[in-house]
Amino acid sequence: MHRAQQHADTRTRERRHRVAHEAARMMAEGGIRDFHQAKLKAASRLGIHDDASLPRNREIEDALREHQRLFVGARQADAVRIRREAAVQALGFFEPFAPRLVGPVLEGTADDHSAVTLHLHTDDASAVARFLDDHGIPAEGRMRRLRLDRQRTGDFDVWVFTADGLTFDLTVLPEAVLRQAPLSAVDEKPMRRASHAQLERLIALEHGAE
Repeated sequence: MHRAQQHADTRTRERRHRVAHEAARMMAEGGIRDFHQAKLKAASRLGIHDDASLPRNREIEDALREHQRLFVGARQADAVRIRREAAVQALGFFEPFAPRLVGPVLEGTADDHSAVTLHLHTDDASAVARFLDDHGIPAEGRMRRLRLDRQRTGDFDVWVFTADGLTFDLTVLPEAVLRQAPLSAVDEKPMRRASHAQLERLIALEHGAE
């Protein structure tokens, strides 16, 4: 009985690994941005339908890093570096709103299609729109739902614009959110985020020798 359970557990781990790597391939090559969507499509493509064989989002993110390292290499590293350098400029530009970099550019999984994603903080909901308008930056307005913690969810203004061929995605959050980042869709823990100084240190550490 024990050997049978071990065998079943091994098969489940193998299926999780296969789904994670197929989902990562689909995200890297097919432009899918949503981990859950990629996971379900990968499982369907592989004919795997039991929930126990579905990997966690963090497993897919790890597989995505591995896929990018093996199959994309220098081009993907350049995409990350270029967007991090642009993010340094954006963090300085939006300094009045205590900006923080989040998402694939910070995590190192960005590709040629990834936006530079910033969180801006202000209790004046229209302040960012006025700031963009004052600087002659045409931006498209959207809304985004984020989980602030285990109990609270909110809908927040988002502004998207393009500069120098890159897309910038700004989520406007209350100042209180600076104390604790919203929860990540990847692992439901507070998002990793970086200030201007923190990002400059990261660039010096990871790209300084390039």
